[in-house]
Amino acid sequence: MESSEFLGFLKSRSSIRSYTGKKISREEIGYLLEAATTCPTAGNREAWDLIVCQQEDLLEALADAAFDQQFIREAGTVIVICANYVRSMSRYGERGILYAVQDATIAGTYMMLAAHALRYATCWIGAFDEDEVRELLGIPQHARPIGLLLIGEAREQAGSPERMPPHEHLHEDFW
Repeated sequence: MESSEFLGFLKSRSSIRSYTGKKISREEIGYLLEAATTCPTAGNREAWDLIVCQQEDLLEALADAAFDQQFIREAGTVIVICANYVRSMSRYGERGILYAVQDATIAGTYMMLAAHALRYATCWIGAFDEDEVRELLGIPQHARPIGLLLIGEAREQAGSPERMPPHEHLHEDFW
């Protein structure tokens, strides 16, 4: 793939909040997991875990836990991305908490792009009641849910939002 094609691929992805309810297949979930396992990770600790949710009652409960974001119910598939502190802290101590969150976030990003390559719509949800999600899914204390990744067939396409010009993010040598 040429660099311009890659940039076009990235620019063509946007967060979708309207889904048909179609679930992704086991094979497609396997593809996303395989993509996630290729991501960079602090000390190769792979300090992340995933919970794939496709049951309607779970999607409803996740929508409620995400401050009533009802479109979550329509996604068909929600992958709850968790930072696994134990894997990272066993090597890095307290700093491992940050590394686990970074590892999980990068894994989620890789899965989001892999889903886009499969022509599925995605949306990263960070606004949710962490304790409610933890209890609902039986997430142990050494892991933290950091994101809900919605994956499904888009009901309608969204345009790309306005973005800051790249140079506004850049500082050279010093802030």
